[in-house]
Amino acid sequence: MFRRRPKPAPAAGAAPAANVTVTVEGRDIHIPGGASAAAAVLLAGLPSIRETAVSGAPRGPYCLMGICFDCLAEIDGIPNRQACMVTVAPGMTIRRQLGKRAVAPSPREQRAKGQGPEAGEARPLA
Repeated sequence: MFRRRPKPAPAAGAAPAANVTVTVEGRDIHIPGGASAAAAVLLAGLPSIRETAVSGAPRGPYCLMGICFDCLAEIDGIPNRQACMVTVAPGMTIRRQLGKRAVAPSPREQRAKGQGPEAGEARPLA
């Protein structure tokens, strides 16, 4: 009733993907080019890639297609990146995301601390 789909033929003259070296939690991992950062974390053998913000429960890559957000990681110093949606690049650094993310204080909180623009002053556009 169901037949397997044929494997696609490799493109003429195409070479296999070269391995890329990335750093996962301080360890160098060799992974095929074109793989995701989440695949690099799995290959590194880490038990989890992040902790939930409220309870600190460990989470690992789950859906691997950008739906569940369980693969959030710090990639090249940028937090909250979906590791399953980022293709590895040579020299990439991947770190687990632990706890809740830092949130910039609101203008009201900045004014209360004497750090932000005063009432009526122009605010820079960002």
